[in-house]
Amino acid sequence: MEYLETLGQKAVAAKYELQKLSTEAKNGALQAVAAALVKETDRILAANQKDYEIAKQGGMAEGLLDRLKLTDARIEGMAEGLRQIVELYDPVGEVMETFDRPNGLHISKVRVPMGVIGIIYEARPNVTADAFGLCFKTGNAVILKGGKDAFYSNEAITEIIRETLCNRQILADAIQLITDNDRAVTTAFMQLKQYVDVLIPRGGAGLIRAVVENSTIPVIETGTGNCHIYVDEDADLEQAIPIIVNAKTQRIGVCNDCESLLVHEKIADRFLPALGEALKAKNVEMRGDRKVMTLIPDALEATEEDYGTEYLDYIISMKTVASVDEAVAHINKYNTRHSDAILTENTAHAETFLQGVDSACVYVNASTRFTDGFEFGFGAEIGISTQKLHARGPMGLKELTTYKYLIRGNGQIRK
Repeated sequence: MEYLETLGQKAVAAKYELQKLSTEAKNGALQAVAAALVKETDRILAANQKDYEIAKQGGMAEGLLDRLKLTDARIEGMAEGLRQIVELYDPVGEVMETFDRPNGLHISKVRVPMGVIGIIYEARPNVTADAFGLCFKTGNAVILKGGKDAFYSNEAITEIIRETLCNRQILADAIQLITDNDRAVTTAFMQLKQYVDVLIPRGGAGLIRAVVENSTIPVIETGTGNCHIYVDEDADLEQAIPIIVNAKTQRIGVCNDCESLLVHEKIADRFLPALGEALKAKNVEMRGDRKVMTLIPDALEATEEDYGTEYLDYIISMKTVASVDEAVAHINKYNTRHSDAILTENTAHAETFLQGVDSACVYVNASTRFTDGFEFGFGAEIGISTQKLHARGPMGLKELTTYKYLIRGNGQIRK
């Protein structure tokens, strides 16, 4: 496809130019982009309003509308993410290790950019700025394919970034946006292996599955978030309720939102009625097992499907369990390897949970909402990886680099 071929060729040319930039030059450009985004807030909001109205008229779910919506504060948040990236250590060129061979060869393992990164994402316009910032700081060119629901927002943000780079005599093709929303173009993009070094999908289960199944480019899988909280028999129950309410309702359209709750049966009688009232006050629909329905009259019966669902809505599944081991087994059966938490004052139970749950991020006595590059101090993030190769959890700067070996000799030949 000629259109994509052209984008790929431009990206490859850009990656070699980006690798020549000093840390100071990259940081200066990032500061300028952050300032430009804030300065052009009205322009971005006008574009976003177009997307929002179209999505709302099309019946988009409330949680997804929340992801799509930009505000002054969220644009400032994008800019702050870029400013944080400026303050972070530049990993490019880092010497990871050195060693000498008996034959006199001196070998260095050095961190380098990946090259060209492709990102396919849904209605999340903030990803446009985040992806640019992380890729740019690490010397990577980026090709973006945003969802059609955020088309005008992504276009505006990309234009502002490109204009700012041009003003600083930096190749604007450091960031390119695919503006053709034909599905065939998206599928062809997944197979642009001769130009794109790695592909990162960000979105729902359907998008991620489509990328994994169709891509000929190596994929870093950023998974959906069926996140759990387990309330142990030794939990501080006064502390537990605000943690759960925060994890479920602070933002419902995000992957680190708590979707499923497990409660030890010994504290269910004392805890569930109060929790039910707190969640009801936030308009959360509760779906649980028989004991949950007995203690929370408003609760509906949970199905097997409920326990494996990422709702992205004001809905939570609930279940009572007899032990921390049962909780761990349930979580490992139904979770998406994203983020899970235990609430307990029992150190042994906490350690059992931390070691037993197979997720990228495992918490003790804290909301799952902290699984985020910004909250981890990475600045923005490129996504939350739920796989094990080559990155896991919030992906910051180091996760967008690879390494190569530099070998220095003085005439050695192999015998």
